[in-house]
Formats: sequence, structure tokens, C-alpha cells
Amino acid sequence: MERIKIVLKSGKEQSIRRFHPWVFSGAIKKIYGNPVEGDLVDVYDNKGTFLAVGHYAPSSIAVRVLSFEQVTPDISFFREKIKRAITYRKSIGIIGNPMINVYRLVHGEGDGLPGLIIDYYNGVAVIQMHSVGFYRIRKEIVAILVELMEDQIVAVYDKSEGTIPHMSETIGVNEFLYGKSDPVIVTENGYKFKIDWTTGQKTGFFIDQRENRKLLEKYTEGRTVLNMFGYTGGFSVYAMKNAAIVHTVDSSFPAIELANENIKLNYGDDKRHESFQVDAFDYLNHIKDQYDLIILDPPAFAKHNNVLANALQGYKRLNIKAIEQIKPGGIIFTFSCSQVVTKENFRKSVFAAAANTGRSVRILHQLSQPPDHPVNIYHPESEYLKGLVIYVE
Repeated sequence: MERIKIVLKSGKEQSIRRFHPWVFSGAIKKIYGNPVEGDLVDVYDNKGTFLAVGHYAPSSIAVRVLSFEQVTPDISFFREKIKRAITYRKSIGIIGNPMINVYRLVHGEGDGLPGLIIDYYNGVAVIQMHSVGFYRIRKEIVAILVELMEDQIVAVYDKSEGTIPHMSETIGVNEFLYGKSDPVIVTENGYKFKIDWTTGQKTGFFIDQRENRKLLEKYTEGRTVLNMFGYTGGFSVYAMKNAAIVHTVDSSFPAIELANENIKLNYGDDKRHESFQVDAFDYLNHIKDQYDLIILDPPAFAKHNNVLANALQGYKRLNIKAIEQIKPGGIIFTFSCSQVVTKENFRKSVFAAAANTGRSVRILHQLSQPPDHPVNIYHPESEYLKGLVIYVE
């Protein structure tokens, strides 16, 4: 079947020629036909030269590019892409590592599969489709995954209910597409975590903080640690190895319950840990000189550019509170997971926060996401996680 042709305005082909995997609706001059969301479409420049093939959506990102070559993205095409994603993770020591059985297996644009996320939890793969194009072929993707991962897949859970674009007529349903499984216990750098993909945020766990959690462990010796937006206690579990006291704060009761469970999994009934279900800003108002290490890992403050200014103010306010309240000689791990917030944006927000307090602040580390969340060099937006470790006098 002949694919629908999309022609770009003159000059709008430059980003595609530089292999950026998105075509924005404002760049389109003409669409020859009436593509339905999720259809494969061919993209041409204004002179009729082929540029790319991808999944169509009637939204601001009109085409998510699958290939810059004139190919047919069929099942063998996707099989090869997923195979390459698996090979890459074997080569960087993620797959087959006895200390780690929780990782990202497919990272959208970073693996040349924009709109597809697959996370692996000790035998259970959790899939999120961010495009209708992938949602249409989800069963075929599952079959490929089960084949390529051989005996390492017990079940595949589709968690796309909240990720299919909200304007779409397609309604995602959270369900098992292969096998069945209760929540599992995973191992990350030797620590154990209970994963519940049905109720947890994202696919169940913030896998992208693995290396940053490991770095935190080095700074916790004898310290009093506050883990804000603690979620399921990932940072708290690492901190407990050496810290004097660890407090986990989250506004969600189920998150706090799971954090407590994860602490117990690793340390039993250890009195050094305590958790609080309370609003982050309320809690930060009343902790003067109580902590000498604070982790700030809030949910995304901005998902779209039109709220970027408000988000940056939010990061500034949050960091002012922490910098004001931390003990002299304290350390803050502070993060943003908002894709629209650049590294420069975030650093400026933390700079403005530090300046507002008047305290002396040094940057110890500049952090990002781990290599199983690869950044496509042609798609800087895929570097969504950014963080700073700062020393406050």
C-alpha cells in the first residue's frame, strides 16, 4: 500500500537532514491524503526529495521518524531495532549483570524507536507506548521481545493508559499482553526493591536514578539525610548503608508504604529510618539545621514549553528552601526530570536560588541519566534528567 506523502515548507527540512527524529506540524506545507493517527507516512522536502518515514499524529509533533532511509518499517524492521537495543545493553554491562536485574530495555528516540519505552523488572517487561503507531502493533512488539529475550521474559505488561496522546481517539488499556505476574522484587547494585507497575509512577520505579543513587551512597557516612519526594525510597535505601538517620518524605501514602517496605527488605526494622506523608514545601519550612544531606527529586514541574517559566520558578523556590535550611557543610542532590527544562535552565534556577540565600555554594557533580537511557546525539531533548550535587557552607 502506498504511504501518504507529507511535504515540508522550504527551509524546514534542515533539522531532519541533521537527523532530528521529530517533524513539527508547523513545518508542514502539504499533506497528500488523509492520514489517520498512527499511520506510516513519508516526509519530503519542498523539492520532492525523500527525507524520512515515520508515525503520523495530528499534534504538534506530527511525525516521529523511524528511519531516514526509504524503507518499509515492518515487523522485521522493528525486530532489528529491538535486537540492537538489547545488544547495546549487553555491551555496556547492563544485561547479564548479576547485581542488576532492573533496567530500561528500549528508550524511545535514544534507541531509534520514538514513542516506545520498555522497562525490565526481573522477568517482567513493562511497555509504555507514547504513540498510536506503536500501540497498533503492540502485540507484534511483545512477540519480538519474548523471542529476543528468550527465557528472560515471564510476563509483559502494557501500561499505556496514561501515555497515549490525550487528543487521540485510541484509548490505551493497562493489561498483561503476555503471561501474568504479581509485583516482583528486583536487585539494583545489590539492593532489593519491590516493584508494583500497576500502581507506581512511570512504569513502577525510577530506573533512571540508578547511578545517582550509587553516587549518593559515597556522601552519606554519618549524615542526617532527608529524601524529599522520596517515592518508593530508592535514594533512602542507598543512604541507609552509611547514614546516621534517613527521613523519607512524600505526599502519597502508597509511595510511603512502599518506601517503608523497601527499607525493611534491605535493613529489617531499622530505627534509623522514618517516613512522613506530607507536602514537600510545608515540610521544608520547618527543618532549620536538622539535615546535612538533602535529596530533591520532584516530579516533572513542566511537560510543555508554555509552562516552562512557572516550572523554573518552582525549581528556584524548592532549592531556596533546601539551601536556606541545610546545615553548614551540607550537601544537596537536586534534580529536574522535565524534558523541556534544559541543563542551562536548571543550573540557572539553582544559581538563582543560591544567590537568593546568600550562602556559599560549590558544584560537586553535574548529573544525568544512565547509559540504558541513551541520549540520541541528534535529539538533545532525550537528555531529560539533569541534576547537580552542591556543597553549601
